[in-house]
Order: sequence, then structure tokens, then C-alpha cells
Amino acid sequence: MVPWSEVTTTRAGGRHRIPWRAAGSVVVVLLALGGFGLIGASLTDAPTAPPPQPPAQANPQVGVATSPDVAQPAPVGLPRSTPSRIVIPRIDVNASIMELGTNPDGTVEVPPLDQAQLAGWYEPGASPGEVGNSVIVGHVDSAMIGPAVFYSLGALDPGDAISVVRDDGRQVDFTVDSVVSYPKTEFPTELVYGPTDQIGLRVVTCGGTFDEAANSYPDNIVVFATLAR
Repeated sequence: MVPWSEVTTTRAGGRHRIPWRAAGSVVVVLLALGGFGLIGASLTDAPTAPPPQPPAQANPQVGVATSPDVAQPAPVGLPRSTPSRIVIPRIDVNASIMELGTNPDGTVEVPPLDQAQLAGWYEPGASPGEVGNSVIVGHVDSAMIGPAVFYSLGALDPGDAISVVRDDGRQVDFTVDSVVSYPKTEFPTELVYGPTDQIGLRVVTCGGTFDEAANSYPDNIVVFATLAR
């Protein structure tokens, strides 16, 4: 696991340009080796009020709501389009989205800490509304601005709504299935970035109690959501 202080937060010149469906397990391996548990703040002081936390999850496979026994038809996704804004009414999020890729060491890029009010879309994956898991990440807080875009992400509950506006003018609405906290050493890479025949959304930030010695958070909060019906 790479310490937060060693993570490159600028755009990577040699990032992946192949679609997720073509990249397959290669990207999953890179993400697992590089470690995703890097979305959080590099703080000089611990925050005065810790961000909300969902229940910890010991078994990553339980992190996603299961489908009913009745077979569901494969959804028809939208054409690819870059997302421009994410709206989460329950926690008062209405934020612009920047494009992110991977750093040369295989770790996922994150928004710069001086732009911690922005969310970031993992561009090699599916766009919101396409078939597949679209991944949006963001900081929980920052020494530069304090509470950041996803400070209250852990307060979400199943059934809450998330909307993503795309550059083609369409708004894609998702429903939260589950909100789970994972130790960064047990980040569920396959559940977040892996292939699926559904239209899914994963929203990720840091979680847990701020570790002053390590100057970082020990966990990741992952919101699993599916297309609203």
C-alpha cells in the first residue's frame, strides 16, 4: 500500500486509453497492486469532527445487494458520454466531475488536494449509464479546504438517490444498494472495477478514524448503486 504522501495527484501522461472491456483483468491487477486506498486527505491536523462512517465489512462479497431469484433481462445502456456533475441530495453534494486515469505505477489518479471540492471519474471504465461499473472518486477532506466533496458519503443509506449529469445532456439516476467501509488492505477491487452486465455506479472516498501518525485514513468507504428503475 502506497502512503498518501507518495501519491501523484497530477494527470498521468501514460494513462490507460483502452476501454475497460478490453483492458479486463490487466487493469484490475494494476489497481490491486498499486492499491486504491488513496482517496483521502493529507492533513496537518486531524479533523475536529470525524466524517460519518457506515458499518465495517469483513467479507467484501457481501458489499453488494443481491439480485432476486427471478432472472432479470440484460439492461440496454446508453452510449458513452463523459460525466460532468454528480448530485447526491441526501448529503447536499452537487459537484463538478473531472476525468481521471491511472498513474505510471498503476494507482488510480485522484483530484488535486487544492481541488478537493471536485469529484473524479475513472475514465478507462464505463461512463455513467453505460453497461458496466462507472467509478467516481473524491476526497473526504483536505488541509487546504477542510471537508471535501465526499465528506458525508458514509451517511448514505440504501434507497438514497444519486444522479449523474453527462456531457450529452442526459441525467442518469441511480439508487444506493449498500454503503460499506473496507480496510484499505482489503479493498474490493473486483467489485468496484470488475466487469458486470448491469449498469452500476461506485462512489469511493476515505473512511475510518484519522491516523495522525500515518497522516491518513485507514479505510475506504464504497457506495454501491444501480440504475434507478
